[in-house]
Amino acid sequence: MSAPAPSPLAIVDAAPLPRQEEVLTEPALAFVAALHRRFTPRRDELLARRAERRAEIARTCTLDFLPETAAIRADDSWRVAPAPEALNDRRVEITGPTDRKMTVNALNSGARVWLADFEDASAPTWENVVTGQLSLIDAYNRTIDFTDPASGKSYALRPDEELATVVVRPRGWHLDERHLTDPDDTPVPGALVDFGLYFFHNAVRLTERGKGPYFYLPKTESHLEARLWNEVFVLAQEYLGIPRGTVRATVLIETITAAYEMEEILYELREHASGLNAGRWDYLFSLVKNFRDGGPKFVLPDRNAVTMTAPFMRAYTELLVRTCHRRGAHAIGGMAAFIPSRRDPEVNKVAFEKVRADKDREAGDGFDGSWVAHPDLVPIAMESFDRVLGDRPHQKDRLREDVDVRAGDLIAVDTLDARPTYAGLVNAVQVGIRYIEAWLRGLGAVAIFDLMEDAATAEISRSQIWQWINADVVLDNGERVTAELAREIAARELADIRAELGEEAFAAGNWQQAHDLLLKVSLDEEYADFLTLPAYEQLKG
Repeated sequence: MSAPAPSPLAIVDAAPLPRQEEVLTEPALAFVAALHRRFTPRRDELLARRAERRAEIARTCTLDFLPETAAIRADDSWRVAPAPEALNDRRVEITGPTDRKMTVNALNSGARVWLADFEDASAPTWENVVTGQLSLIDAYNRTIDFTDPASGKSYALRPDEELATVVVRPRGWHLDERHLTDPDDTPVPGALVDFGLYFFHNAVRLTERGKGPYFYLPKTESHLEARLWNEVFVLAQEYLGIPRGTVRATVLIETITAAYEMEEILYELREHASGLNAGRWDYLFSLVKNFRDGGPKFVLPDRNAVTMTAPFMRAYTELLVRTCHRRGAHAIGGMAAFIPSRRDPEVNKVAFEKVRADKDREAGDGFDGSWVAHPDLVPIAMESFDRVLGDRPHQKDRLREDVDVRAGDLIAVDTLDARPTYAGLVNAVQVGIRYIEAWLRGLGAVAIFDLMEDAATAEISRSQIWQWINADVVLDNGERVTAELAREIAARELADIRAELGEEAFAAGNWQQAHDLLLKVSLDEEYADFLTLPAYEQLKG
């Protein structure tokens, strides 16, 4: 390991937290500072490039595979590095934030992988950022067992060989960490904070145990952003003196631009690549964001009407499987977000059948694994993949050479028969207000109407409101979507929540603030690139 210089980073506007000195050590902060010094300027250039590309999409209303990287796509010879043993079988992965309870439950869930989430399932309060790192350190030390003082229930880890493999998802490139700044008062990117603290404290011990520091990379928009991550990995491994290639990264293909650069993204990360994941809500959010002024042909219907069997979504997922398997990478499917009801077995029965059908489809299409949001869904997804995989760890031998996806297929939104409905608009407002209110209280993963919602679902909800207003959409009941209609629905929802909770509980929450913020990002003429940017300004802690 390089001898670290004293860290030039300052912790600002943050109340001291119990045990924070175990995470925010001088050597750990010096490492994060080294990452910040080396990579933040390039991060800034790439964020500016996003804006330029979005302007080009607005001008042309189209996307295509990159001509300048055609040689990479045409070259049959290259493959990503072989998967390490701990990531060779990924048939079921569970996702969730890194609080202590979730950490124990996820590791014990029976899933092969736990996506330990510092991103969409975690509101980035300083407490969540620091204590999330502590949860992972404690889990590896097996000192995380605890008894919940409220319920009296005990939580304890199973034997090591029964625990899920941890794959950490840091924040996306666009989010800064306001509580950690350099001498120029420039905040460190949240991605480098989350990655840096986890890597510094855990990479060596994981390597000694035959595993490694594994990551999910969110919100990637281009192969150049993947190249930046690869450079981060190289420096980090050199800094701690661990073998190059120890890091493994799975990239979420959850932006429409990244869907046109899947091979290039794997190529840039090839010595560290583990696979690609087919997201859903963020992908739809990205489609709306990039083609929001593209006219009626790009108007999406109600979010729940856009299933993975929609022609343009199927083109995206099948291209992902073909791309991954051609290059020796894992293809990981999307989220089953249903939260089982403890009171209504009939709701569970219907939902479980939908989950089973979704996972059967993914396994049948060639995916090597898939996501669930709740431990009760692990056996259902496991059964779907066991049926196809048997004793094999994956099905990378299914090359899906039958798949032929053209550039236009990925943005053929108008092939969908469904249209926006009044009920869909109401649901978007309801989910938006209820999720934002919880996020402002520091909760990133929230059960709403029997579904686990995170920042991605709030993004698609507010984006659809914005799109429908600006595209002058007429709903199934004959009403035109206007700012006034959105305000009317939002006011009614706020009144319903007040009646549902009672005056005291309503006043104790952030309901008016959430209502106002949803309307701001849904109705402002200037579309906010990410809901979490203005929301972060209002997040306490």
